[in-house]
Amino acid sequence: MAAPMLRCTSWVRWCGTPGLSGVLLLGLRAAHSGAQGLLAAQKARGLFKEFFPDRGTKIELPELFDRRTAGHLPQTIYCGFDPTADSLHVGHLLTLLGLFHFQRAGHNVIALVGGATARLGDPSGRTKEREALDAERVQSNARALRRELETLATHHQQLFTNGRTWGSFTVLDNSSWYQQQHLVDFLAAVGGHFRMGTLLSRQSVQTRLKSPEGMSLAEFLYQVLQAYDFYYLFQRYGCRVQLGGSDQLGNIMSGYEFIHKLTGEDVFGITVPLITSTTGAKLGKSAGNAVWLNRDKTSPFELYQFFVRQQDDSVERYLKLFTFLPLPEIDHIMQQHVKEPEKRGPQKRLAAEVTKLVHGQEGLDSAKRCTQALYHSSIDALEVMSDQELKELFKEASFSELVLDPGTSVLDTCRKANAIPDGPRGYRMITEGGVSINHRQVTNPESVLVVGQHILKNGLSLLKIGKRNFYIIKWLQL
Repeated sequence: MAAPMLRCTSWVRWCGTPGLSGVLLLGLRAAHSGAQGLLAAQKARGLFKEFFPDRGTKIELPELFDRRTAGHLPQTIYCGFDPTADSLHVGHLLTLLGLFHFQRAGHNVIALVGGATARLGDPSGRTKEREALDAERVQSNARALRRELETLATHHQQLFTNGRTWGSFTVLDNSSWYQQQHLVDFLAAVGGHFRMGTLLSRQSVQTRLKSPEGMSLAEFLYQVLQAYDFYYLFQRYGCRVQLGGSDQLGNIMSGYEFIHKLTGEDVFGITVPLITSTTGAKLGKSAGNAVWLNRDKTSPFELYQFFVRQQDDSVERYLKLFTFLPLPEIDHIMQQHVKEPEKRGPQKRLAAEVTKLVHGQEGLDSAKRCTQALYHSSIDALEVMSDQELKELFKEASFSELVLDPGTSVLDTCRKANAIPDGPRGYRMITEGGVSINHRQVTNPESVLVVGQHILKNGLSLLKIGKRNFYIIKWLQL
């Protein structure tokens, strides 16, 4: 079994390791470009909230990213994402944006999937223990997260270029260095460097210990493994900065203390704010209010609408946090909003930028088509929508495939789709104006369907009964 790597050597700048399995390198390793003032700029945007340790972040950390003092050497920054689900959600976007901002400034960034740590469960910010996941489920989730992170990185590179030379974006999985570890060897080599009093003093631990459920040993040891992750990346890749949500500060501190004790070197932590719902609840899977980044779980339209619906008092902050728009441009957008608030310009720009990053240009176009079709009764938008888009837009709608027989009437269509009851009641629902096809009200049950009116060019009909009941019909053999 491989023993833990505990060489007390100075860090070496990572210049990329050829042949590493699962590594995605996007952009070129290059001279440090445009990094001066990076920390201050992100602090001004509100993206970077806390810096650790306090004594080092006033001088040492800024100098690390200052091209005049860092010798034009790119730094390496990482952030961890535990695969407790098969998708990331909006709550993860800020740390990912933080990584992207570093990458855009010429630094190398690592997105670390916690294929090992997810088995323990991070207690940070939680009032009770996570539901245990078996190894197969975690591996499946980890594969999904890797694909999602790589897709987001590709969208970022392809759609948000700024003319500068970027650093690399690498996806790793910490199971690759834990799966060969022997438990006793690991504890003997690593455990002696952690003090119980310090670990017990962490706020996340104290909160759980005082709860009725208490805290399991697995959860308690989570901060040790996260600290070792930081150490491993420091030794292997020269990673000196860990990025995380504000609830990760205790885990970051453990990593700093572990690395400093073993190597004498300083490393740093940066936190980003947690995004909460209007009720103050943290957005995420556990809270049941996650807005997912996977299209199968949250469609581009739903993601777009989530940001379009943001209130005026939060939209400027979100533009600074969730987009790459320069601050002067955001100021201009907000000034225009004061003049024409009814247009909801900031919300639409915010929604467009985020949707394009997450789902690409095609996803943004899809979200806009769905918006036009649903909220603006656009026939043109309906005609170019795919089956997938219609199913995403009308999730609760019944989807039917019907053969268009000669003389098929409105009444026939409604009955075949099981949209109205049989007999006089269903007939009256049409005559009384309760039925529309493709956003056009129909009141004559005997009207024969007309291609181009009742049946769109894409062979679909959108049937609406009342105000909220939708039925999608795909016509065969047209």
